[in-house]
Amino acid sequence: MSRRRTEAPGGRAGRVTAALAPVAAVAAAHIVPAATWLPRLRVRCFPRLAGTGRPDHVALTFDDGPDPVSTPHFLDELDRLSVRATFFVLGERVTRYPELARHIARRGHELAVHGWTHSRPWLPAPGRDLRETARAADVLYGTTGCRPRWYRPPYGILTSGRWTAARRAGLRPVLWTAWGRDWTPDATPATVRTTVLADLRGGGTVLLHDSDHVSSPGSWRAALAALPALIGTCRDRGWTVGPLAEHGLDRRP
Repeated sequence: MSRRRTEAPGGRAGRVTAALAPVAAVAAAHIVPAATWLPRLRVRCFPRLAGTGRPDHVALTFDDGPDPVSTPHFLDELDRLSVRATFFVLGERVTRYPELARHIARRGHELAVHGWTHSRPWLPAPGRDLRETARAADVLYGTTGCRPRWYRPPYGILTSGRWTAARRAGLRPVLWTAWGRDWTPDATPATVRTTVLADLRGGGTVLLHDSDHVSSPGSWRAALAALPALIGTCRDRGWTVGPLAEHGLDRRP
């Protein structure tokens, strides 16, 4: 006659919890740093990561290019305004449009790494992050002859894996203090300018997009048309506008 073994209440649940604990710990370690996406937390607690630099300077940055349809328009307008900027580019698009990447550099602008593709990093993939970030940095250097200094992850989601990948590639992560929400279908030059200026202070870093590669089709036109008024307002407030290389981020706070 066999005896049925009884399990103490909570025993099975306890074993399940214990088994899941390492998975939860890995997931937490992966995604918790992405809380820096929150603007107020980032600006107050991590000002250098937010891109807070010299109080008399504003860093102008663009994401998601290079794009042969839209990027040349931004280059022409920036020339007309006598402004240089930092372009966070995708490695995959640099390989598709290498001459455009070289053209951005020749026009006096700074190029930085935005990743290999514009992917969302919800699941931990540290090996992939290391490979793709290093590959993007190497392709950018090989294409333009300029070693990139900065890294901004797609969507501004800086996981622990992407932070580590950036540092191993010799890149410094930089997000932003003000953006224009210029990727939306209802963006206009007026809304872009108003949205940027609502959060912009001296020493801030502005995020705009020179491509609609992962945005609403044609949305880049709102950012382009907002540039004259936005830069004019910065100058009226006594701020110079330029790339991250001139922003003073290497200084001690």
